[in-house]
Formats: sequence, C-alpha cells, structure tokens
Amino acid sequence: MEIVTERVEIPLEGGGTMGGYLARPASGGPHPGVVVFMEIFGVNGHIRDVTERVAREGYVALAPDYFHRTAPGIELGYDDDGMAKGMELLNQLVASEMIVDARAAVAFLRGRDDVTDKVGATGFCIGGHMTYLAACETDVDAAASFYGGGIVADPGPGGEASTVGRTGKIRGRILCLFGGQDALIPADHVATIRKALADAGTNHEIVVYEPANHGFFCDQRATYHEASAKDAWGRVKALFAAELA
Repeated sequence: MEIVTERVEIPLEGGGTMGGYLARPASGGPHPGVVVFMEIFGVNGHIRDVTERVAREGYVALAPDYFHRTAPGIELGYDDDGMAKGMELLNQLVASEMIVDARAAVAFLRGRDDVTDKVGATGFCIGGHMTYLAACETDVDAAASFYGGGIVADPGPGGEASTVGRTGKIRGRILCLFGGQDALIPADHVATIRKALADAGTNHEIVVYEPANHGFFCDQRATYHEASAKDAWGRVKALFAAELA
C-alpha cells in the first residue's frame, strides 16, 4: 500500500506540544489509528520503519516523542552510548506525564478526519510499558506490548502507582510479547503480569518466545530474532484486524 509520511505536533493538555512521526495510507479512508510507542532510543529509523509498516497495513500510525520534556527530537543508536543516554532519559519518566502523552496521542488520532473512532497501540521496550499503561489509562481498543520492561515495578515510573496495579482498568484487548531469554523481564515478572490480567478478567494473550531476547523485533539490534519477530508481527496484524475494523 502506498503511504505518505510527515512530522506533526501533538497538542498537550495544559498547553505545549509533543512532536510525532505520522504515516498514513495515501488514499481511501477513513482508517483506524495506531499509536506506535518508541523504545528508549527515540523516534529513530527503526521506529519510523515500524510506523510505516503499520500504515501499509491500512492504519494511520503515529509515533509520539514522549521524551519531549527532557530531550525533544533525540534519536539514538543501538550502541553503548545510545543505551547509556536512553537509560538516563528512561529514568526521568513519570507515570502521570506518560499518561498525559498517551492520551494526547490517542486524541490527536481520533481528532483527524482520516481516522475512525477505533484506535490501537503498540510499542517496544519502555514503549511496551507505555502501551500497557495506555491500555490501562486510555480507551484504546487494542494494545500489543513488546517486551515492556518495568510493568511490575512498584512504585512505577517517577515513584507513582505501579503499572501492573492498574490492570483492572483495561477495557480493550491486550497482547503481550516477551523473550524467554530476556534478563530484563524474567519469568516471574511475566507470571505477575499474566496473573494480574487473568484476575482482572482482561481479554488478553501472553506469548513468550523462548529462544528470543530483549529487542527481538528490531532488525537493527544484535538480539533480533527473525522467527519470533515474524510470528509476533502476524499476531499484531491479526489483533488489529479483529479489534480495529
């Protein structure tokens, strides 16, 4: 599908804006919307590529820059320096501000003439955490969280309420994807998330790719695992096709 892309400014509650990268089908519509939440490396080439892949499936896709308070527009590489800077920025995130940004991104999509009332979310690493948090604190219809770290941490980002403790607020369907070799998200963390979703009666699916490590979906990282990435992408497409149509 032919797409067009652009940089956008997303209005924030209380004033100010947050930058974003938008990709959409070049024709037809209106289309469902999908928010693509970045890793700690910013809205870099990989996240722009994912955003474009989502758009080619028939969605208006938006990658918001939720580091806009600390390092607006930053793009980091998958090296030691990029990791160090990304972790520094990660540690400055605050849950209540993340929620403001997630709600702003969803509202921005819903406010466009070329977007239907159906909006989903996906994200990677801290963006996977952001996806889970958005599922709890916004009205997205579907969410696909890739290796979301820190979801079970208590307290949560910025010393606020834990994200897993918000699970009962989820109203849409959520898919959580993890790597079995991911030391950042050990099996007991996955088990805690699984139990929270089950206890809340959430419409959910958890998939653990045993051979895969953290970052397995990113073909620019040494931990890329092609078979797991392909299967995960198929599951995400099926989720969005079922829930956002």
